[in-house]
Amino acid sequence: MSTETSLSGPMLPAASGTTKSVVILLHGYGADGNDLIGLAPHLARALPDTSFYSPNAPYPCEMSPFGRQWFSLAEYDPEFLRRAPETMSGALKAMAEGARKSAAYVDDFIDHLMETHDLTADRVALLGFSQGTMMAFQTAPRRKDQIAGVIGFSGALLGEDVFAAELKSRPPMVLVHGVDDPVVPIEASRLAKETLTTNGIDVALHERPGLQHGIDEDGITYAADFLKKHLG
Repeated sequence: MSTETSLSGPMLPAASGTTKSVVILLHGYGADGNDLIGLAPHLARALPDTSFYSPNAPYPCEMSPFGRQWFSLAEYDPEFLRRAPETMSGALKAMAEGARKSAAYVDDFIDHLMETHDLTADRVALLGFSQGTMMAFQTAPRRKDQIAGVIGFSGALLGEDVFAAELKSRPPMVLVHGVDDPVVPIEASRLAKETLTTNGIDVALHERPGLQHGIDEDGITYAADFLKKHLG
């Protein structure tokens, strides 16, 4: 792993003591690795041979003195997107370049963990929340060796206009999104599902009525079931 693109953050080792698979948790904008590592004990009950890693994004957050970011959201306006959802594709395209630059960090981290634990790509899964989901979508399908799967909470697919041309693998995916999300409108996951399905990716979308920008117990259950199916 290049020192220029190295990531670090909290982790939870496999409960069994033997790592046969890895789940990488990618946090949202303004948070850090500690935000999602709390999911690991819940997921570990279904995956005793899985180690969980929750790296900190590479850049300090422009809007917070303590958090991290994968890329800038300085021009992102969710209120406008709710008023004019037809502008969603254009708004996501504008963020795609930032995600593209940061994908090298996630790519290198995947390679590093595969080497560390002597794993093949099909023993690695990504779980993202919000901006972390955007990074998971940016990275996983562009890797030649297909990983086990992607779980995307409250996120969006960036760069849909070039997605088909850059697609190298088709890992299965499950999306979970709150219908009342005020930060990333539900239309983002609906659009992602449409694009992913069109490009031959097996994807399910669970819309959570009443849920805002977060992860609920049902979402954790969906994630655990998905991971157990593809890594268990």
